[in-house]
Amino acid sequence: MERVRIKDIAKMADVSVGTVDRVIHGRSGVSASSKKRVEEILKQLNYQPNMYASALASNKKYIFISLLPQHEHGEYWTEVENGITKAIETYSDFNVTMQLTYYDPYDYHSFVHAAQEIVSQNPDGVMLAPTAPRFSKSFTDELTQRNIPYIYIDSNIKEEPALAFFGQDSHQSGYFAARMLMLLAGEEAHEIVIFRKINEGIVGSNQQERREIGFREYMKTYHPSCRIWELDLHAKRDSEDNLMMDSFFREHPTLRNGITFNSKAYIIGEYLHKQQMSDFHLMGYDLLQRNVECLKQGSIFFLIAQQPLLQGFNAIKTLCDYLIFKKEVPRDNFMPIDLLTKENIAFYYNR
Repeated sequence: MERVRIKDIAKMADVSVGTVDRVIHGRSGVSASSKKRVEEILKQLNYQPNMYASALASNKKYIFISLLPQHEHGEYWTEVENGITKAIETYSDFNVTMQLTYYDPYDYHSFVHAAQEIVSQNPDGVMLAPTAPRFSKSFTDELTQRNIPYIYIDSNIKEEPALAFFGQDSHQSGYFAARMLMLLAGEEAHEIVIFRKINEGIVGSNQQERREIGFREYMKTYHPSCRIWELDLHAKRDSEDNLMMDSFFREHPTLRNGITFNSKAYIIGEYLHKQQMSDFHLMGYDLLQRNVECLKQGSIFFLIAQQPLLQGFNAIKTLCDYLIFKKEVPRDNFMPIDLLTKENIAFYYNR
């Protein structure tokens, strides 16, 4: 069957080609009677416009803005940015540009200020790693009011649903991590430690907090007698970490198992390697190069990965699908909970 052309539809509806084009693309300037005739014919023919060609022809410019935590090069968010860059390159024919903006994850007011700057620019779409819900809400409310679609990455706020979310199920990830750590520790393990990076009471990530909630839920259900210690390392004063760990391990000489829910597991792993504490089992998150080196040398036993490059790429792809190609997009896009050891890390990279 030959493809139905716009001029064929115009002839059938007894209107101009321009009128059909305006109806197809939802533009104004069409009388109610003409619009009804065109829509009836489109429905009868099951007409599907070529959105790809239409988007190329429109020459519209799309400005996206991302709001991510401040970070150093080589950390977790670098891979998210690499995914964003690849997506922008992929959709460059459609006049898509991306502006990267940042906030201090340990300062809620930094997020609020950055969010206000983004709103003032009135972008076509936004991708954000949300902070605490009470500070994210005013931003997402404003975006909704302005009809600006936004996507969550890494952390989800179910009470304030976005167009889409890309990341792990944080609660389930923590629950899974507890199960794996206790399988490693053995049934007789009577104590473990949670390492945090924290600044003035702020953990700096919704995801880390939810991982810990899931972790503790598993422990309460299946290992209620296991003592959980906490060591809060300084998020902004790394130089003090080693002294804090020296003191902690002197006070807990029999402790053999621990976990951190942030991506800087290497801080503990490198300390354990330097102290030759090969009998301590550490579990962490994300494939930072320093984390991987610790995994290979044995000072980190397990790493959980979550494909940040794919998250960044697919978040931008989803904005393009929704805004440019008028596609319906799935709401929840959960990343797999990949458990890696020194024995399988090479295969994970090569797949």
